[in-house]
Amino acid sequence: MSSKYSVVSGAVFGLVATLHAVRALNQWPLSVAGMEIPVWGSWVATAGAACLCIWAFRSGPK
Repeated sequence: MSSKYSVVSGAVFGLVATLHAVRALNQWPLSVAGMEIPVWGSWVATAGAACLCIWAFRSGPK
């Protein structure tokens, strides 16, 4: 995997994880297509995005 791809994808997943964590900590409401998304969903998304972020950075150049 190219190092540029690893850095960019790691940064994007890190940003997504941060935004989900901020949403969950502040208890901000979220609705998609009229359906309310529970706050615990953001905690799950935070964990998933954080794992992908770590994986992307570890896959980069050694």
